[in-house]
Amino acid sequence: MILKAKAFNADINDDWIAWAIEMIEAGYESESLFILAGKMRPYNQFELHNLTDKVLHELKLDYRDKDVVLRNYVYYLISISIDKPAVYYETLRELRDICIDLDMDDRYVDFYLLYYAKDDLALDEVQWYWSDANRDNIDHIIKDRFQMWLDEFNQQNIEHKL
Repeated sequence: MILKAKAFNADINDDWIAWAIEMIEAGYESESLFILAGKMRPYNQFELHNLTDKVLHELKLDYRDKDVVLRNYVYYLISISIDKPAVYYETLRELRDICIDLDMDDRYVDFYLLYYAKDDLALDEVQWYWSDANRDNIDHIIKDRFQMWLDEFNQQNIEHKL
């Protein structure tokens, strides 16, 4: 989430401070990380963007390739959600937002459509976003689409390494 936010040049907020504290608790050490963990509101965005650049550089976390960061983040979201239908709606909401942020990028449109299909089916018997999806099979469709995305991701990574 942090690398995604940095790749999209999002404002630094309390999530960054919590992340810095978690990183320190996990054993990571860097002067800039300690400084970030101690920041308090109100946040100076200019100062914090420079500081977070230093933190990520010191921790050797690369966010410059927005496409790679985003694909890895989507992989992470899907991989922790695939067998948990109770969180499909939350995961799809995040993926829908990514699709919107990327001007309806074709790689993420299915998640956008599945989000609205699931949303409509929570309130009604019918939806118009995903062909043949209904209350009985929507979670199965979502799981299948998640698995297809993971398989494509893994195949692309294998091909890239060759």
